[in-house]
Amino acid sequence: MRFNILKHELVPHYQVLSKRETKKLLKTYGVTKDKLPKILVTDPAAMAIGVRIGQVAKIIRKSPTAGESISYRLVVPREGK
Repeated sequence: MRFNILKHELVPHYQVLSKRETKKLLKTYGVTKDKLPKILVTDPAAMAIGVRIGQVAKIIRKSPTAGESISYRLVVPREGK
């Protein structure tokens, strides 16, 4: 990459959850991994943090009303692969 996409002011903070954190997340919300929203492994932010297929990414966005908004995404392969 020519520049670090994660340094751009409009890109939220991304981090990879550990297996332990993922297990706790799924238990807390009573869901399985396949029920989480998806993000492609080829997404520029996913590539920048080095997340792999099957891992879960935590996305923290700044919110004018809530302070911050946290969401989670399951990393999936590109379609057709």
